[in-house]
Amino acid sequence: MAATREIVASYRNPAAVIARLLGQGTREDRNLIYLMVACLIFFVAQTPRLARESFIDGTELNMLLGASLMAWLFVAPLMLYGLAGVTFVILKILRGNPTGYATRLALFWALLASSPVLLLHGLTAGFVGPGIELQIVGLIWFCIFSWFWISGLRVAYRQSK
Repeated sequence: MAATREIVASYRNPAAVIARLLGQGTREDRNLIYLMVACLIFFVAQTPRLARESFIDGTELNMLLGASLMAWLFVAPLMLYGLAGVTFVILKILRGNPTGYATRLALFWALLASSPVLLLHGLTAGFVGPGIELQIVGLIWFCIFSWFWISGLRVAYRQSK
């Protein structure tokens, strides 16, 4: 199934999507693509906010975009791999036996699947600016991301038993 269809299906049943993705076998290349596409979408989501800040503060937009691009495409993937590693260790301590691949897939897929809501967050930051609206959209994104990630981790934990 195409990734876009899987993203839509994640909003109905994220555990079934993760189980389906895990059933396709260990594909670390696919994991990396999910992560990099999610980070690219996160970068794109930042551009309206950065354009707003550049206009208001009078700073150079290219400098802000370059720093954001560097952060999202080079630094964030390393940090997210570290977060997946810490999650793997925590699941091991909790007497689970998930694979590192499954814990990485759960995190990276949760980021990619929740990215459409993050695009809305970026638009809200760019057009509305700071305020309750931005906080509400951010909270909605965080809840959806947490739902997807926890559902994926539960599938990874259950498959290990």
